[in-house]
Amino acid sequence: MTGRLNNKVALVFGAGSSGPGWSNGKAAAVAYARAGAKVACIDIQAQAAEETASIIHGENGRASAFSADVTDSASIARTVEAALAEFGQIDILHNNVGVATAGGPEELDEDRFRSSLDINVGSIFRTAKAVLPHMRERGAGAIVNISSLAAIRWTGYPYFAYYAAKGAVNQATVALAMQYAKSGIRANCIMPGLIDTPLIYNQISSNYASVDEMVAARNRMVPMGKMGNAFDVANAAVFLASDEAAFITGVCLPVDGGQSCSAVAGV
Repeated sequence: MTGRLNNKVALVFGAGSSGPGWSNGKAAAVAYARAGAKVACIDIQAQAAEETASIIHGENGRASAFSADVTDSASIARTVEAALAEFGQIDILHNNVGVATAGGPEELDEDRFRSSLDINVGSIFRTAKAVLPHMRERGAGAIVNISSLAAIRWTGYPYFAYYAAKGAVNQATVALAMQYAKSGIRANCIMPGLIDTPLIYNQISSNYASVDEMVAARNRMVPMGKMGNAFDVANAAVFLASDEAAFITGVCLPVDGGQSCSAVAGV
């Protein structure tokens, strides 16, 4: 426990993992707890949220697990009210839910395109709508949205809807930061680059001849020579949510090993 988030309560949407290991959301929830925050671990899969909460309990932190669907405003509102009833306040809203939908305009149908936007950026609209009244009433709050390097760079994968949605996440974060700055609420986003999480083995490995080839290719794309891990993203989130970042808002922060500075961002 570092204590930098003592007496804070964090709501982490997307706190589960799609497979064994550390997803960005799971790592964020645990990192918030290690920094002293009480954490509401929220995921559409109740078992995944419970697994993350149990890790926090095992480290003597305080956490509760909740299930919510970020495409359903009523589900989010119920979860926020339940978290408020248990913890009494909300200091940090962390949005980590996202999906990378493959295909360009020719391959995507209308439903898959709309669904990608609804999950990736619609989730931020709905969670903010539910949490902002409480933050405004208290005159304080920090929102951390997880975007992607895909918001500003071609990353080598044909994910038209994902690029569009994550670009929208960046500007939605700026809009939140500017509109609510005088209310004491900060909003920032993180743009992870190539991160080694369970998701890439489920969604991306099929683009390569083997898993080993995927890992090697993604490592080569990063100027520092290897992919990051989920705690690289989580540690950035803890900083942005903490009082150490009290004068930082509206920032879209790359956590990418320098890839956004490279002449060739993708493959």
